[in-house]
Amino acid sequence: MTLQLGDTVPDFTQQSQLGPINLYDYAGDSWVVLFSHPADYTPVCTTELGMVSKLMPEFEKRNVKVLALSVDSAESHTGWIADINETQGCSVEYPILADGDKRVSDLYGMIHPNALNNLTVRSVFVIDPAKKLRLQITYPASTGRNFDEILRVIDSLQLTDHHSVATPVNWVDGQDCVVVPSISTDDARARFPKGVTEIKPYLRMTPQPDK
Repeated sequence: MTLQLGDTVPDFTQQSQLGPINLYDYAGDSWVVLFSHPADYTPVCTTELGMVSKLMPEFEKRNVKVLALSVDSAESHTGWIADINETQGCSVEYPILADGDKRVSDLYGMIHPNALNNLTVRSVFVIDPAKKLRLQITYPASTGRNFDEILRVIDSLQLTDHHSVATPVNWVDGQDCVVVPSISTDDARARFPKGVTEIKPYLRMTPQPDK
């Protein structure tokens, strides 16, 4: 299955080290970051799962739940988590799907035979509360993910869902935003009382509206 941005993501129920997880039930009214790993006991993934554990307060304040996936068993996950906690100085408490039958991997297009010999690639899916796919990134096996960047994109998505702005290059929460082209400059000045700077007729900046 090929998922495109804006698609409703497929639901599933799959085992984890915390018991069965149904995606839609697990998500509830929250955002979800679903991220996959080639296998348990791999070095790059060990550092990633540890970092996600340390970032849990950041995900929680954005109403985001996290859900990892590996094709190994729930029992294997439990042993691996002990190693992650020991080596990364954390406590992994979120579920890691045990996708031994590759049902979820196939549903979400995580199997890239030409890249990883039929193992799940290092994919990230950001899913909004309406169960729509909002971001998809695939990394090579040798490159660890930047979860600060994933949080940055979630900040942008949550901001731009509620305000008529876009976020410019390297934007982080609190910085100036771009007024979307569909709004005239006069309308923008009325809509954004903090001010609008017109650099070009098509390039207008305004302070972040919700700050």
